[in-house]
Amino acid sequence: MKKRNLIIVIGIFVAVLIFFITKVNKGSTDSTEVFAKVQRGQFRSEITASGELYAKSSVDILGPGGMQSAGIFQTTLEHIIPEGTVVKAGDYVARLDQTELGTRLQQRQSDFTVTSSDFTQAKLDTAIELRKARDLMDNLLYEIERKKLVLKNSQYEPPAVVAEKRMELDRAEKQFLVEKENYELQRQKSVAKMKGAAAKMQDDKVKLDNLMALRSQFTIMAPEAGMLIYKRDWRGSKMGVGAQVAAWDPVVATLPDLTQMVSKTFVNEVDINNIKKGQRVEIGLDAFPDKKLTGQILEVANMGQQRPNSDSKVFEIMVAVNESDTTLRPGMTTSNKVIAEVLEDVLFIPVEAVHSQGDTITYIIAKDGLNITKHEVRLGKSNSDEVVVLGGIDEGLTVYLSDPSGIEDKPIKRISEGVKAIAKKD
Repeated sequence: MKKRNLIIVIGIFVAVLIFFITKVNKGSTDSTEVFAKVQRGQFRSEITASGELYAKSSVDILGPGGMQSAGIFQTTLEHIIPEGTVVKAGDYVARLDQTELGTRLQQRQSDFTVTSSDFTQAKLDTAIELRKARDLMDNLLYEIERKKLVLKNSQYEPPAVVAEKRMELDRAEKQFLVEKENYELQRQKSVAKMKGAAAKMQDDKVKLDNLMALRSQFTIMAPEAGMLIYKRDWRGSKMGVGAQVAAWDPVVATLPDLTQMVSKTFVNEVDINNIKKGQRVEIGLDAFPDKKLTGQILEVANMGQQRPNSDSKVFEIMVAVNESDTTLRPGMTTSNKVIAEVLEDVLFIPVEAVHSQGDTITYIIAKDGLNITKHEVRLGKSNSDEVVVLGGIDEGLTVYLSDPSGIEDKPIKRISEGVKAIAKKD
């Protein structure tokens, strides 16, 4: 009898122990399961993308504008003040490397020295040659006067002698006319030679003066007051010390208008059809998580582009920031939430609750009392957190956000089956 009672007690103890273990395991399983309700209400179709702040307008700080005409096609940024420095008009900003400019200045100085010497030499040669020509003509005039006097004194000489003296006078007068014409030609030649030497000298002087003026522009000053922002090259890298400044694009830095800011962002090609100019945007700042701004889409690119280290195409979007805030700075990272569409009185569930089987069936896992069921659903618009349900489930249904155990073999209740059941009941 005692033995029988002992067996009964042991059996009860084992049963209680099994029950307790089962309840604990179930409780631990339940504690890992996460649920959500199918809700009805307003749904916002949103597209989220990170962006970067830029000034809507800015003043360019330019390097020398005459480098290309001087034969200098690019130079190096030798020094620039730190980005973010607030400057006044006329303040020092940057300095460019003058090595190539110095070489060209030295060459132009040498050229100008040579042409100046050539001009001086031409002027001296002209003076000497014209003086010789004038002296020759003066001598001929003297000879003519002398021969006139000889002819006058020979009037009582035989006719042959008189005729000879007259011929000598005629010859002297003709020679004078020839030398006079030669003098005029020599004078014109000297004038042309002087003009050529002077023009060459002047050309070299202008080039030298331009290089001297250009040298002063290699020290760059701020055109107006503002906050200095480095220019970015075609790769998006900031142009600091060591960057190349090209003659055809001599921008060194910018002074942005901080009262009007835009956020440049890139939207994936799968979302671009939902993006339109004028749509409202909610803007967050990584630097100030508590600050919330608003904006609207200003521009949508017509052409997609390939971003570095990415296989997908993206489209550039410009978002105008509505608020003017002194804390906003170019280069700040923004989180842009584009409100693509607002739907009223619709069913929606978290995106984590949606599962797929193959490429055709989308379903959710629902909890109905102690039962677990799978329901096919028809989905609509979605955002990063939720998705609209167009059919397959009703408001208030509890859905799993994590996969419960033992769900793999359960069948999916198709939407068509629900339609048939309703038709049969009717």
